[in-house]
Amino acid sequence: MFGRVTQGTITSQLLRNINSNLKQSQSLQEKLSTGREINRPSDNPVGITYGLRYRSDLSVNERFQTNVDSASSYLDFNDTLMTQTNDILKRVKELAIQGSNGTNPQVALDNVAGEIKQLRAQLVDVANSQFKGKYVFNGQFTDTIPYDPSVDPKTVLTDPGEIEYMISSGVKLSVNLNGNDVFGYPPASSGVTSPKYEDDNAFNVLDNIIANLGTGNIAGVSGQLGLLDSRMDKILTQQAEVGARTNRLELMQDRLKDLNLNLQTLQSKTEDADIEDLIIRSKVNESVYQASLSVGSKVIQPTLVDFLR
Repeated sequence: MFGRVTQGTITSQLLRNINSNLKQSQSLQEKLSTGREINRPSDNPVGITYGLRYRSDLSVNERFQTNVDSASSYLDFNDTLMTQTNDILKRVKELAIQGSNGTNPQVALDNVAGEIKQLRAQLVDVANSQFKGKYVFNGQFTDTIPYDPSVDPKTVLTDPGEIEYMISSGVKLSVNLNGNDVFGYPPASSGVTSPKYEDDNAFNVLDNIIANLGTGNIAGVSGQLGLLDSRMDKILTQQAEVGARTNRLELMQDRLKDLNLNLQTLQSKTEDADIEDLIIRSKVNESVYQASLSVGSKVIQPTLVDFLR
């Protein structure tokens, strides 16, 4: 048995349908204007969960990228210092060879010794280099000068601590070099208690060359050339280590960029709207809404007179 359909029932149902079409149009227009399929959690509770996860992963990944950039800058600075150190020692070697050929008068040897003294002072400056206001050759004691001018540099023991950057989840990379590994540990004659002793300490070798030149001891100058070569080889080894770490950072940087792109793609698929589809749906909904208004104007009679016609 069918119930009686009144004019009020028809009107209420029509208004509900029109209002539903209007809400749908509003929703589509909002998505078109924002370009996003999800504008509030209620739009897609599951999708918003994935979207928030992708946003969190992107934030962490960007932090890793920042760390990689900082670590790369630190290593590039160290590489520059290694090059400068090698250049200084190469010049010292040239002067030492020049001063050990046995044909130079003492005044010439004194001149050579004078230039080597200046190179030694420059080497101390390099050893006390700072990156962003922090000393790079004193381990974790970055606020303490490693080679204090008031102390004989060949007796210095630098801090062996490492400065590490987190470049991926659970992955750390050390970016600093130990000053003693670069310039040498104290020689056995220094009287300093040291974990190991190295006669090829750069400052010790330069001091011996300067002293031998000052006394005209040509054999003594020649005897330091082998130690000088040994120290230069060790510096090249440290520079190669810097290069290896830099290469690893470049690989990590590429990996993080790829991961960042993948996360952005996943986030876009979850949150971003399909504009073409939205335009079509919006036009269709607009036509339905206009049709519902047109039909409603004919169904809902405005006055009693219209029922009597």
